[in-house]
Amino acid sequence: MEKRNATCAVVGAGDFIGAAIAKRFAREGYTIFAGRRTAEKLERLTAEIETEGGTCVARGLDARKEEDITAFLREADAHAPLAVCIANPGANVNFPILETTERVFRKVWEMACYAGFLTGREAARLMLAHGKGTILFTGATASLRGGVGYAAFASAKFGLRAVAQSMARELAPKNIHVAHLIIDAGVDTAFVRERIKQRGGEEALAKLEADQLMNPESVANAYWYLHTQTRDAWTFELDLRPYREPW
Repeated sequence: MEKRNATCAVVGAGDFIGAAIAKRFAREGYTIFAGRRTAEKLERLTAEIETEGGTCVARGLDARKEEDITAFLREADAHAPLAVCIANPGANVNFPILETTERVFRKVWEMACYAGFLTGREAARLMLAHGKGTILFTGATASLRGGVGYAAFASAKFGLRAVAQSMARELAPKNIHVAHLIIDAGVDTAFVRERIKQRGGEEALAKLEADQLMNPESVANAYWYLHTQTRDAWTFELDLRPYREPW
């Protein structure tokens, strides 16, 4: 592995997509700065990256707090120039509209939209000083359409998509590639499999075909692909879904 003098920051380095992205960029020689609510939950990711010869700096943070995001990204940039920033916090909750409290709506918006704004803005400030960079936002099916029980989540994801669009138009002429990925399917995680089981029982799980759920590593490859695009043909929005997913 050839080490690069560059960092990749992952805000929302969870156990699946976030971790897969971190490992994918680490294999390409980037120093990884991984952030999530509880730093101890990053111990496994850090160990896996270091076992493969990479470098991972783990930090606990609240992506909804400006001071946490600012400190995290500035530390990453001080270590080596910030080349890539991934905004990947999760906030996927389902509540019937009459059960959606003010607190739920606000907290989902803070995590799925406001945190993305904070991350993207601070990353842009640092990257502008280097004259280049990549900022990638994780979207969802809810970025495109609302669904039953998803008023809070969809409104936040709609908002994040708008933030990403605005940033892309503003920053592309300054050599910063901003892209928004729509993860339009279930990712193969314990959480998703449990949801399938709750809805359809063991029979529903048994009917899952190979590759019907998205492999986090396959998703991570798409992030790497966007980062390596030449600027004469930058993608802004990329939809990802398995071959069996209706759309």
